[in-house]
Amino acid sequence: MSHKIVPILSKKDIPKLYKNTPISLLFEYHNFGREFDEYPSAKLLVGMCMDNRKYLHIPDNFSFIIRSGGANLRYSEFKVSFAIAVGHVKHIALIGHNHCAMTNLISKKKQFIEGLVKNAGWKKEAAEDHFMNMAPMHEIGNEIDFIVEEKHRLSRKYPKIMIAPLFYKVEDNRLYLIR
Repeated sequence: MSHKIVPILSKKDIPKLYKNTPISLLFEYHNFGREFDEYPSAKLLVGMCMDNRKYLHIPDNFSFIIRSGGANLRYSEFKVSFAIAVGHVKHIALIGHNHCAMTNLISKKKQFIEGLVKNAGWKKEAAEDHFMNMAPMHEIGNEIDFIVEEKHRLSRKYPKIMIAPLFYKVEDNRLYLIR
């Protein structure tokens, strides 16, 4: 699949579909430095990678945030359901990013195993088994394709929820739309 990364440089770049929604506000806060409003409760659920290079510029109480490697929410569905059912959010922003370490995990096998042995005191065999059992569940492949696939998967599960596939470029710390 070929998806396009669309820069959101001004309010006029925000697609009509997202106008007057918390997704539009996310772009306004993060990309344009909109002055923060006050929120008594969350308006949005953000699913984003655990990568330490990413930070969202948003007001307090604006959003629930689930951080998971690759923005993979497959193993966080109860939390997603909770944000929708109890937190009353009706919008989700799925945010992938470039240079994600959850791509091509097999290339990190040796480093992973050695790191668990050295840093955590694991036996090599246990670290190897852990990698081989868990890596396939956490491999995301291409960052952009994964976010689009995850958006479609979640849209089928939560048909009344608006889900926006977004992309964060580490180099400029800006949010982009995936189209």
